[in-house]
Amino acid sequence: MTSTVYASTSSTESSSSEFERSPLFTELKNNAYEHLLNRIEELGAEFGRWSQAAIAQFVLMELDSFIRLHSVAVNEREALQVARALTRELTGLGPLQPLLEDPRVEDILINGHRNIYVSRGGMLQREDLHFKDDEHVLRIVRRILAPLGRRLDESSPMVDARLPDGGRINVIIEPLSIDGPSVSIRKFRKDPLTPAELVSLGAFNSDICRILEMAVQARCNILVSGGTSSGKTSLLNALASFIPSNERIVTIEDTAELSLNHNHVVRLESRPGGFDGSGHISIRDLLRNSLRMRPDRIIVGEVRSGEVLDLLQAMNTGHDGSMGTIHASSPRECLYRAEMLAGFAGFQGSEVSLRRQIANAVDFIVQIGRLSNGRRRLLSLTEVTGMTDNMISMQELYRYEPQVTADGQEIDNWVSLGISPHSPKLLNWWRMQQQVGNGGAR
Repeated sequence: MTSTVYASTSSTESSSSEFERSPLFTELKNNAYEHLLNRIEELGAEFGRWSQAAIAQFVLMELDSFIRLHSVAVNEREALQVARALTRELTGLGPLQPLLEDPRVEDILINGHRNIYVSRGGMLQREDLHFKDDEHVLRIVRRILAPLGRRLDESSPMVDARLPDGGRINVIIEPLSIDGPSVSIRKFRKDPLTPAELVSLGAFNSDICRILEMAVQARCNILVSGGTSSGKTSLLNALASFIPSNERIVTIEDTAELSLNHNHVVRLESRPGGFDGSGHISIRDLLRNSLRMRPDRIIVGEVRSGEVLDLLQAMNTGHDGSMGTIHASSPRECLYRAEMLAGFAGFQGSEVSLRRQIANAVDFIVQIGRLSNGRRRLLSLTEVTGMTDNMISMQELYRYEPQVTADGQEIDNWVSLGISPHSPKLLNWWRMQQQVGNGGAR
């Protein structure tokens, strides 16, 4: 900043965040932004060739001139805060920029220009940040969507897209969203959590981790069940790390979120149709095609429709070791939901034959949930054991039952029901391990 004489710096006693919440900050930022837009129009194409550092210097100089001209009562520190906010508007994503850069932020939820909520550690809280107006929200959102080639207007008022960093953005605008643009941004870690890290974070214990490792390596078919933001994708990423490095994995998702730490992964993503519905490629289309791609494992990011039939058939016809997630509140509800989705997809057989197909396909259901305190925990590890009296039978191996101390504090605790998994795949895996340990079969 040039050597401008600003108002008394006694206001430095107030924190930066307090000033950013003040009406003076908002008014100065909005007025200076209009001034900058006029100057940018005068510069024309020249401005588009500037580096971010050059734009930041331009903002400092123009803001200094604007403050002098209008005799705005701010000190140098406050002017620098406004300059940084304006630079983010011109080169970044405005109020969203600091949230996107914060590694603790998991979800960003915008309900109109004045209501921004953020999830940290599984807990939602309202942010003091806000946009100038709904048009400001749309301007930032379109800046996000432009490199993705996605359209957002009255003819296409809903968008669901994958961000370059692996996150996901969902936007819905008027006339469908009554109170202004609704934006949901889901962020993902650059380095997915490993099973060991999940154990250290308390998601499950080492005994459960060992069973999950055996199940994956023995090519058991696994469904990860849970609610929204319960950690299904993170757990699926972790489970995939147990897959041997010499196997070929095909992942299929609506919006690519999985980030597998594996040597040989083919990532497929569905494609929404155009305005007239043409060009739509569904998860079911991709799943059918993946069977011709010589996969050792098929991983479906989320089973939510007719693809459940194709996944069950794949699991039953030699593609053991496949995995997927599904929205359900319990292991039994997970099976009911699979039945319901298969029925909606037009399954032609009887209810009993469908249940038999599910029982033969799925080996384990891992139920995960987000607790009231925001912590994500494995709630149940259940094995599907077959059919009994035309019903799918299961046995729960571990159940989450936290202990409460005398002072009311909850301590994580998983209860083993004393049952060992008896899947034939695990028995075959143990035999193979013993043969390897003895130098191989002879």
